[in-house]
Amino acid sequence: MMKKSPSVRRAALLASAVAVLGLLTACGSGDDTASSPSTLPGTAAPATDGTATGSTTASPTGTPSGSASGAGTGTSTPSEGVSASGSVSTRCLTSQLSATVGRNNPGAGQENFPIVLTNKASHTCTVRGYPGAAFTDASGKQLGPDPKRSSGTPETVTLDPGQSAWAGLSFSNPDVSGAHPATPATLLVTPPDERDSLKVKWTGGQVPVSGNSSSVFLTVFSPGTGA
Repeated sequence: MMKKSPSVRRAALLASAVAVLGLLTACGSGDDTASSPSTLPGTAAPATDGTATGSTTASPTGTPSGSASGAGTGTSTPSEGVSASGSVSTRCLTSQLSATVGRNNPGAGQENFPIVLTNKASHTCTVRGYPGAAFTDASGKQLGPDPKRSSGTPETVTLDPGQSAWAGLSFSNPDVSGAHPATPATLLVTPPDERDSLKVKWTGGQVPVSGNSSSVFLTVFSPGTGA
């Protein structure tokens, strides 16, 4: 079977987020009152949706191999996978990862960014499920509500040292949707099932923070960088 390229896989994953955003735009609350920025909570809810019964290994080119399935359990027990070398790996900790935000891939009034986590440790580890994310201003206060999760099937992505996994971050362009905008200073990224966040300088411009169509959506992690 022919494997899909990372760009095709990225487009397919983001398509579901765009569809959900379209429905929300049509059924918006019409609330045009901007809410005050809220202070970030001290912890984040677990980001994965269960324990994997299989794993996906990220190749150097970002092409997935293998498969994953399993019902969600909501646990925060470190997941395990098997890398190409046959070694057992455990969940990637925040301290073992670096975070970046990739190039925007806009379309149909939507802004679509890949959140990329890279294994900077000297051993293999895994990520599975959704990231946690929050836009913050220069003082560290959160801008807008917490992002929502697009529908998707989590898979365990096994990262050898230097390899990456990405999750999509999508929202309606405020100029198109009419939502109240703000320009964040930082995006806080929390790896799945972790409590500590990674700070990434936000250079993607304005984001919706209140009013109609202000929701931001996240997809599950996939192998590669989303480029």
